[in-house]
Amino acid sequence: MNKITSNKMQQDYTQQKRYIRAQKRVKEIKGFYTHFAVYCLVTPLIIFVNLTFVPQFHWFWFSVFGWGLGIFFHWLAVFGFHLIGFGKNWEQKKIKEFMIENNK
Repeated sequence: MNKITSNKMQQDYTQQKRYIRAQKRVKEIKGFYTHFAVYCLVTPLIIFVNLTFVPQFHWFWFSVFGWGLGIFFHWLAVFGFHLIGFGKNWEQKKIKEFMIENNK
């Protein structure tokens, strides 16, 4: 196999890896927005049911805060860790940093 063919195959492989990574990222983002949309649609229904049938006890707050906490952690997993520097590449960067440090 000549060098040109080898470079072309490597470029194709790299491009395919990028595409798969991008596809996975889009799926993660879509999952978060779906989760958030369901939360926004179901929460008013839960509040309505609570206030209609048991208006003296507002148990809907447990659902709103519990599910809201779940939404927050889902957001953190999809977007937040990247913003605070703990994205998926963080682990690899730390490993390289420790390897360089150990070589000194």
